[in-house]
Amino acid sequence: MKWLKDFWAFLKKDSLASWIVSLILLFIAIKFIIFPLLSLVTGSSLPLVVVESCSMYHSSSFDNWWYQNGAWYISRNITKSDFESFTLKNGLNKGDVVVVLGDDSPKIGDIIIYDAGTQYPLIHRIVTMSPMGTKGDNSIEQLTIEQSISNPIIGKAVARIPLIGWIKLIFLEPFKPASQRGFCS
Repeated sequence: MKWLKDFWAFLKKDSLASWIVSLILLFIAIKFIIFPLLSLVTGSSLPLVVVESCSMYHSSSFDNWWYQNGAWYISRNITKSDFESFTLKNGLNKGDVVVVLGDDSPKIGDIIIYDAGTQYPLIHRIVTMSPMGTKGDNSIEQLTIEQSISNPIIGKAVARIPLIGWIKLIFLEPFKPASQRGFCS
């Protein structure tokens, strides 16, 4: 037990070596303990997802956003009152962290995270069920989930933690095209 007390004392020191060891231990704890436990609890292989684009961004209040975008949804039989009852009706901001639950019974209005056969999963709202179609609240086009991908839905967004994902995005932003960098506007 002395070695444990000595190690703990080392971690408490204000030195570069103790700081590096602490970061390594933190990474190991998150990667191999916290995320597997979150996956088990949420039933999703990706229990936390960082929003990396502006596809779900609302640039104004819900009423103003609906005034600008509502006609598209109304033409698909989604009313303003329907949309107001949807989870995360005010969209998502780039840099938000989304809490994801595994769900095998998605419905219109759910924000789902799904494998679209691209490098990263997409985060869109379900707007049609047959065939299943999704749309980013800030996107022009609707996408159809390809049935050729076996069980493409990873889970549905149930909550968001605002802007904390920028801790990750800071390192990815320089590699994106200039038009996709920075905050949404």
